[in-house]
Amino acid sequence: MNTELTILYRGPLASCDYDCPYCPFAKRRDTGEQLRGDRAALERFTAWAAAQTGDRLSVLFTPWGEGLVRSWYRRALVEMSLLPHVGRVAIQTNLSGRTGWLAEADRDKVALWCTYHPGQTPYERFLARCRELTALGVRHSVGIVGLDEHLEEARRLRSALPPEVYLWVNAAEGYTYTDEQANRWTALDPLFPYSRHPHRSAGLPCRTGESVVSVDGDGTVRRCHFVRAELGNLYDGSYRDALGPRGCPLDVCDCHIGYVHLETLPLYDVFAGGVLERIPADPVRMPPGPAPAPACTPPPAGPARASAPDGPVSPGPSRRPLPFVSR
Repeated sequence: MNTELTILYRGPLASCDYDCPYCPFAKRRDTGEQLRGDRAALERFTAWAAAQTGDRLSVLFTPWGEGLVRSWYRRALVEMSLLPHVGRVAIQTNLSGRTGWLAEADRDKVALWCTYHPGQTPYERFLARCRELTALGVRHSVGIVGLDEHLEEARRLRSALPPEVYLWVNAAEGYTYTDEQANRWTALDPLFPYSRHPHRSAGLPCRTGESVVSVDGDGTVRRCHFVRAELGNLYDGSYRDALGPRGCPLDVCDCHIGYVHLETLPLYDVFAGGVLERIPADPVRMPPGPAPAPACTPPPAGPARASAPDGPVSPGPSRRPLPFVSR
C-alpha cells in the first residue's frame, strides 16, 4: 500500500547548547552512550525512510535538544533531501551552528524552523545565520517566544529580516496575555492569535493518525507527540493498518505542531506548501474590523483562543494531506 505520510520524528536526544528558562522541554547533558544511542536511532530511521520508495514522505525533526550541532542530524537532512520520494525535510533549531553544510542539500526540499532566544546568543550572530540561509537559498522561518522582555528584540529582528521571511511568535508557556499585550505581538505576527490560547480539539477531526504521525527513537508510532496511545511500530509495518481518520482524544491542543493539523482550522491553506517549516503560502496581514470571537469555551487556566484571525478561511474541514513538493 502506497502512503503519503508526514512524520514528526523525535529521538532520545535531549542535550542543548542553550539553557532557556522558559523552555518546557526536557534538559540534560547527554552522555557519550546516550549520544551514540541517539545517532543509531536516527540512522535507523533515515535508512527506513530511504527504503520507502513506494511512499511519499515529508519529515520534520523535533528534537528535545539541539540537533544541528550533531553531525548525524546535519547528514540526515542532506541525505533525505536528496531522496526523490521525500517531498520536504525540516528541523526545529536554535540556529547556533554553522550553515555551510546546507549547500550539499537539495535546497528546494530542505528547510529550517529557527528560533531566536535572546540572552542565549548575541543578536548579531543569530541575524548573521539568518542571512547565511537567505544567501544559500534555504527556506526558513524565524520565531521568538512572546515574553515582554523579548518584544524590542523581536521588533528589531523583524525590521532586519527580509519581508518574505516569516517571523512567528509563540505564546509563552503558562502565560496569559491581556488584549493590549496580544496586540503588540499580533502587530509582528498576524497569526499570533492562533498561539495565544489553546484550541478546543476534543472529538474534532485531525490529520494526525491518518496522514501525519509521530515517531520516537524506538520506532513507536503515535498519532502525535501529545497523545500517548500507540498505533504500532514503524519498522515492522504494524502502524500501517492503524492509519485512518479519527477525532482528537484531548480536550485542547495548544502547540503549533499539533493544532496546525486540526481540520477545523484553516492552517493547511495558510501554510500550503510550508506546513513543516511554518512558512505561510502568502504574506499574512490582519484584516480590518473588530477582534474575532473566541473559538472555544475558556478553560479554567485562562481565556479562549480567538477563532481564525487571518489567512484564507476554509468553508469547512478539508482532508488534504501535506502537499508533496516534487524536485
